[in-house]
Formats: sequence, structure tokens, C-alpha cells
Amino acid sequence: MTDDSRQLTRWFNSRILFGMKNPKGMIESPASSNRVDRLSAFFRAFDLSVCMSDCPAPGADARIIVLGDSRQSAKRLVLCTGSPESPAAEDNALVAASVNFGGPLNPLIAALPGQVTVDLNEFPTLRAITDAFVEEALNARCGQSAALGRLCEVMLLMILRQVIDGGATTPGLLAGLSHPALHRALVAIHEAPDRPWRVEDLASVAGMSRSQFMASFRQTVGTTPSTYLTAWRLMLARRALANGGKIKAIAQRVGFGSASAFSRAYLRAFGYPPIVTRQS
Repeated sequence: MTDDSRQLTRWFNSRILFGMKNPKGMIESPASSNRVDRLSAFFRAFDLSVCMSDCPAPGADARIIVLGDSRQSAKRLVLCTGSPESPAAEDNALVAASVNFGGPLNPLIAALPGQVTVDLNEFPTLRAITDAFVEEALNARCGQSAALGRLCEVMLLMILRQVIDGGATTPGLLAGLSHPALHRALVAIHEAPDRPWRVEDLASVAGMSRSQFMASFRQTVGTTPSTYLTAWRLMLARRALANGGKIKAIAQRVGFGSASAFSRAYLRAFGYPPIVTRQS
């Protein structure tokens, strides 16, 4: 690493790595604090774990590969949710990590393309974080596991940010989060699933008429607002049940009018009642 990279690494460690635990706090600047946050809800809803390995870990949701040169300088960051392509001949795989981020329940991971490549020369902050990640991975020091986990979390978050900012060409969650108006309605659902959302309410949040909102949501996200809302509620409920939560309390927390209504929706979605998930 160069002296500049080491200096940036020290700055990151002192200001962010050990000083903030909220992913939003890690990357948001004061100037952007009032913007609608399209990612933090996913980092609250799903636990993220990292396994450092040269080969993909069985059952991992994704794989992050740092490509660089013989001087261990990071050049590209690759996020793979499918089979990774071979790196360019001039690049070496410096570090690789397998990531678990909620499994098939996480709609954000499911919406990603098979491979995302980020040129670190275009993103100096992400390059500094990646350099810190490489240095931690290649040098055994106290707190290494915690440092790698936090650094990888920020790297993944910033990659996802670039994917969303870049837009999506096919209908789905990424297209919705990239949409200049619809993303506000999606964030409202993610942040407050317990609210009795009506189509009119979500259209108002998006700044659209009801008819315009319904047509645009279906065309962009690929489903209706009510279907997406129910799926998000059930996903949160399933995670809470797996952690031993009580059915009645969970039903209320995620926005169902009653435990019986929740149980019927759960059975339709997963093919078995919520008690099965709670007891498994």
C-alpha cells in the first residue's frame, strides 16, 4: 500500500470503523442526511456475516473478490451472486470473501445481477476502504474478524449504492429503488410495514396520482403495491418467528389486523402455518 492509502486507512479506522455501528452513519454525509435512505432497512432486517476463503463457502449468498496488482494495490471490486467470470489477465485476486446476507428471503440480494464490477479508480473512498480490507485480511492482528466484518459490510453497502444509482433495465426491486419517484414509496413500506398503507397513501408519498402510481409500480417493480407490501411483511414475520417470536405479537408488529389473518396469509405464501417456522 502507498503512504496515501495507509493514511486514508488510519482515517477510516479512527472515524468510522470503530466509531459507528449504524451502516447509515458509516457512509452518509451531513449534506445527504435528509435524503430518502434506500438501503438501511435491508441492513436492519438481515444479518450480515463474512467468511474469508479462497473458494466460495457452501450456501453463501454472494462473494466479494478484490482484484489488484502484484503490489497488493486494489484495482477492481467484484460482487458475484452467480458464477464469477475470470478476472483480466493483468489482475490478481488479492482477497476473497463469502457473504451471507439473509439468504433467499432477502429480496435485494435476489434482485442483483450475477456479477457487479466496480472500478475503484472511479471511487476513491471505496478504494480506501478496500485497501483497508486487504491489509486486514493479509495481516493477522487482534480484532481482525470484527474489522473484516465491518469493512465488508461497508463495501457491500457501497457496491449496492452504485448498482441502484446506475439504474436497472428489467422490472424488479432494483428498478423500483432506482426510480426517481417510486423509491420513496418502497422506502416507506420498508421503514413502516406496520402502517395500514392504502394505495392512495403510497401514491402520495411518491408524489404521483393513484392511477399513475399503480401503472408505474406494476411496470417498474413487476407486481402491485399491495402484493409487495404483503411479501415484505411476511418476510419480516418469518425471520421473527425463526427467532422465537410469538405469533400474535409478530402479526401486529408487521401490520396484520389479526393473528388469524396473518396465519392465512403465511400459509398461502409458504405452504405451512407460522407455528411450523416458530417450532423448527
